[in-house]
Amino acid sequence: MSPSGKILIFIVAYNAEKTLDWVLDRVPQSVLESGAEILVIDDSSKDSTFEVGLRYKEIKPGVKLTMLRTPTNQGYGGNQKLGYRYAIEKDFDAVVLIHGDGQYPPEMIEPITEPILSGQADAVFGSRMLEKGGALKGGMPLYKFVGNKILTTFQNWWLGSSLSEFHSGFRAYSVSALAQVPFENNTNDFHFDTEIIIQFFRKNLRIHEIPIPTYYGDEICHVNGMKYAWDVVKATLLSKIQNLGLFYQRKFDVGKEVEYSPYRPKLGFRSSHTMAIENIMPGETVLDLGCGQGIVAKALKEKGCTVFAADKVPITDAREFCDHFEKLDLDSHKFPEALSARKIDTILLLDILEHLKDPEGFLDSLRNTFGVHTPRVIISTGNVAFFPLRFVLLFGGFNYGPRGILDKDHKRLFTFRTLKLLLEESGFQVSSLSGVPAPFPLALGDSVLSQNLLRFNSLLTSFWRSLFSYQIFATSKMTPSVEAMLSTMSGEDLISSPQLRNDGLRQPVENL
Repeated sequence: MSPSGKILIFIVAYNAEKTLDWVLDRVPQSVLESGAEILVIDDSSKDSTFEVGLRYKEIKPGVKLTMLRTPTNQGYGGNQKLGYRYAIEKDFDAVVLIHGDGQYPPEMIEPITEPILSGQADAVFGSRMLEKGGALKGGMPLYKFVGNKILTTFQNWWLGSSLSEFHSGFRAYSVSALAQVPFENNTNDFHFDTEIIIQFFRKNLRIHEIPIPTYYGDEICHVNGMKYAWDVVKATLLSKIQNLGLFYQRKFDVGKEVEYSPYRPKLGFRSSHTMAIENIMPGETVLDLGCGQGIVAKALKEKGCTVFAADKVPITDAREFCDHFEKLDLDSHKFPEALSARKIDTILLLDILEHLKDPEGFLDSLRNTFGVHTPRVIISTGNVAFFPLRFVLLFGGFNYGPRGILDKDHKRLFTFRTLKLLLEESGFQVSSLSGVPAPFPLALGDSVLSQNLLRFNSLLTSFWRSLFSYQIFATSKMTPSVEAMLSTMSGEDLISSPQLRNDGLRQPVENL
């Protein structure tokens, strides 16, 4: 006995006057008797699809059938958006997608919805590839079979998944799961099916597959194969590359892959975090401004450093990674005495300057506060001249996102040249400027591919750092400001200074 639940059988129909009533007749009586409802959306067909549906409803009044017709053609993806929103608003438990041309089996509505209604899956796909040779025996053209296999293999490799088929149109979704993903931001075209799969993966929703028979009749295919393949590849690539913060599409801003602190740990590979840790000697006194969750501070503490940390977000377990923590809004340009009274060897500004409203004013305040002891300052920031951003800009793109170089929270953007100029004009002597490769292990996982990309990117930065660096890593020496110097000097200091007494005072006398 199948588990109970409210099921919507959603049929997308376009120019399906010859097949629609046949598809409706194939819906099992047991499914209808369980209370399932049928929704047919005619996507502005040029034939009598809508009239056929209305006539069927008159002939079989016992079938719960709703016929809707779009005022203008919405496309395959646009049609699905309407059906899934209908399912959400009408509070169904599961929705089954069926094509009005009869290519997929309505007879299998019960087995495809059972894992959803029993709580075992959030989506179930009917696969024509699970049974070896079944697709070709069912009449799938060889070129479609080969294309399906190639695309699915590529998508599994890139996304780290293991589906037997990405391109089946026979699907069942948990309606509560659909409500968790922004499917309405997806394309209206045929690769909607790929985009919603990616959204389910990113949301860590459970996808199951069941084998289904393959049927190809004399239906007319409305899909441009080459365009479809390109759209699928592009969506698949961009969904993962988005994790690097180089591109951004709202449709893929979903799930556990994006639910993280902007101050993610970048340890175990060449990054601004590891470079900062390597540049600090054991025993130094370090001030980590904008420390986040204390990732770098903790590593420095373990290295034997005295660590003071500050961030605008209070941290309850700060004692675990630093000697003293201060809640501090860096945009205030004010430093509490608990920090300003310390003699600091190195100040860390890792991924900080780009978030500030007034980096110039902040650096002036920092120098006035700590400049007397001329601490070293280590800075990292995104390189807006990174070649993918230049390439996208060439074609008119410059879209901000939730992370990366074009993080929506970034208020200032830098290149190597502009960062160096900012530091020098603010009274910092720049010791070195280095390029940092993109954090491929964060976006693609710690794999052979990500490690090889990291090595290649590192090699390229050594040849042309301004073009191939994802981030800029700068080390500098803070010089005392005039105000800071005067505040620590007195008239006696000036007179007692041997250099001033011999050079500064004697010279005017000799000139007389």
